[in-house]
Amino acid sequence: MGTILALVNDSPRVRLAPITTDDLPRAGEFLSVHLDGTLTPAQWARSLRPTWSTTHPDHGFLLEADGLVVGVYAALYSETGGPGRDRPVCNLAAWCVLEEYRGHSLRLVRAMLAQRDRELTDLSPSGTVVPLNERLGFRRLDTSGALAVNLPLPARRGTRLVTGHANIEALLTGADLAAYRDHAGSPAAHHLVAVVDGRPCWVVFRTVRRKGLRLFASVLHVSDPDVFRAAAPAVYRHVLLAHGLPFTLLQTRVSGPRPWHSVPLRTQRPAMYLSRTSQPPEAVSYLYSELTQVPW
Repeated sequence: MGTILALVNDSPRVRLAPITTDDLPRAGEFLSVHLDGTLTPAQWARSLRPTWSTTHPDHGFLLEADGLVVGVYAALYSETGGPGRDRPVCNLAAWCVLEEYRGHSLRLVRAMLAQRDRELTDLSPSGTVVPLNERLGFRRLDTSGALAVNLPLPARRGTRLVTGHANIEALLTGADLAAYRDHAGSPAAHHLVAVVDGRPCWVVFRTVRRKGLRLFASVLHVSDPDVFRAAAPAVYRHVLLAHGLPFTLLQTRVSGPRPWHSVPLRTQRPAMYLSRTSQPPEAVSYLYSELTQVPW
């Protein structure tokens, strides 16, 4: 890593600084113009302001030259990785640097790595970022799972689905309720509670595009995999009829064994983490991350 970081040109003309709340509008404009124009500057700025409370005052780091933003490495900070996973986390959310300033890119990486009091997660790295992350010590999460067809099958007896803020709050308790309240306003997260024979399971999913096509739901969190397995046909029906999505992407480590009417996927898009406390992979959650915040 020292060899990589030694290549950085610390020219005083290019300033490295934290992204403050006041910087979010121009960081959002930069990311909309140079990284992903499917989100407006306002949508980007909103996505980088977490819906949960955090002790961290900033939102990542930016590069500035002659008063203009020329690079952004946005981050989402939290003090919990999800229900039952209390630990400070820095989730790497979006990295973009103008071509003529690429020599300064690793200054942003170095600033992120210097935050040694936090676990680091990178849950949607681009193909070019993955090998760099691996050289810096990041490990891959197991993303194997399945692609399920959302069939309009009837639910099993004793199963019901609950949506709506007040109804969901009435069913959840403890850490699940606290985490739901943290994410109820997250721009990219959809919520429901599946109840089977009186047992609730909180399910969080997001819409995913592949090659520009809005066809997939991706399950990010399941509070009770056993209940989810029993309620899954009702969940798939809901995703199809209420959201117009014909397929659901599942990861075994999140939702349990794949359903019978699915195609196995040995791997899906990479997700990575760097632990400073030897946290096992199962401790990494997709909550409190750009996957719930950024609706690309």
